Amino acid sequence: MSVTSSIDKEKGVVTIAIEGRFDFAQHKAFRDAYKGIDSKSMKFVVDLSAASYLDSSALGMLLLLREFVGSDPTRVRIKGSGEDVRRVLRIANFDKLFSFD
Repeated sequence: MSVTSSIDKEKGVVTIAIEGRFDFAQHKAFRDAYKGIDSKSMKFVVDLSAASYLDSSALGMLLLLREFVGSDPTRVRIKGSGEDVRRVLRIANFDKLFSFD
């Protein structure tokens, strides 16, 4: 389980990739992935394609990222979620708060 981030300055995109379980144990690493980045000039992609599980603390972390960028649903995109992860996101109505790929 890990959290990695990469920045594409040309496109203005920060990609945060989650591998394995996305739960409270990843809180610091997830926050560190976007802390210190100019939220006004960058968009964020949370890549959940390798995430096998997420819990309520992960949902909270996604909401904190959304708040960090000013609650603009076009500034944070979630991509690559598997069926189980997508189901949790849908039950939590995150499809109304974030854009999905």
